[in-house]
Amino acid sequence: MPPRWLRRLLIAPLILVICVAVLVSMPLILVAAAAASLWVPGRWRPLRLLLVGIVYLALETVALIALFLLWVFSGFGLWLDRPCFVEAHYRLLKWVLRLLIGTARRAFNLRSESEIETVQGSGEAPRLVLCRHAGPGDSFLLIHGLLVDEDRRPRIVLKETLQWEPMIDVVLNRLPSQFVSPGGNSRQRTIDSIGELAAGLGQRDALVIFPEGGNYTDRRRLRSISKLEERGERDLAERARAMRNVIAPRPGGTLAAIDSAPDDTVVAFVAHTGLEDLSTAVDLWRGLPMDAAVCTSLWEVPVSEVPTDYDGRVDWLFSQFARIDGWIEARRDRPEVRSDQAATT
Repeated sequence: MPPRWLRRLLIAPLILVICVAVLVSMPLILVAAAAASLWVPGRWRPLRLLLVGIVYLALETVALIALFLLWVFSGFGLWLDRPCFVEAHYRLLKWVLRLLIGTARRAFNLRSESEIETVQGSGEAPRLVLCRHAGPGDSFLLIHGLLVDEDRRPRIVLKETLQWEPMIDVVLNRLPSQFVSPGGNSRQRTIDSIGELAAGLGQRDALVIFPEGGNYTDRRRLRSISKLEERGERDLAERARAMRNVIAPRPGGTLAAIDSAPDDTVVAFVAHTGLEDLSTAVDLWRGLPMDAAVCTSLWEVPVSEVPTDYDGRVDWLFSQFARIDGWIEARRDRPEVRSDQAATT
């Protein structure tokens, strides 16, 4: 990644220039999109994408201006870690996600179905959220659910390449989050930093981890199985091979978070399906309008019930991901889900 100061001086201002250019040429863009919609199958597909794209660009522009003002009012960054400024950043992020997800749901014709199993008294408790990784759409919906629906303050572990996106770069580098990079040299530093994030969890905080390490693909799934076999962990490799919809979880960051988290923390596992086939811009274009249900299942386990020995914890983590895999498989076998998926083609 380029240095942070370079990203602030070049990439963030570029968004403002693009926004002005789009606003100036908006009449021509709308006419072109409307004309293209007459010839492109998919019920006004270009206009739907244009609507979401314009809203995203406008929200990002407003957010970057607001983030700059917060930086100025915080003594040019000296007081950004004070509670009032941290809360202001969470409120800004909540506002952006509420408008963005609301627009996307209407434009893409999405609906949601949720199954939630919570433990008694977990409403205010810190939460470790271990989620299946299946594309940016599901990630946005997860953070939206935590921020908007549950009024929690998420701490996120995510790939460093997402810092190319200016709004994510600025706001998450000011909030408790961790950008990680692939490679063996940084692995232990990443695990240690995840433990530090978990240790600082307070009431209504939530640390979001994607134990698979990346978006699901068949190639990544097979590669994770090969790595387990190379390390001589053949039992785990066989269990990973039996899971067809998830990648074998990496225990390092998860176990570090469990070790460091407060005693009253609950571990929440999140399974979801509905947007996994929309990982790229091409997938999104082909899938519109989606007319689909995004199905989510969440269940909680108190940290006190997690095994204390390493082998037991790894076995427990694989068992939970096997449950995620089985839930996804069962949802895909339901007739109404198949009809939803057929409507996207």
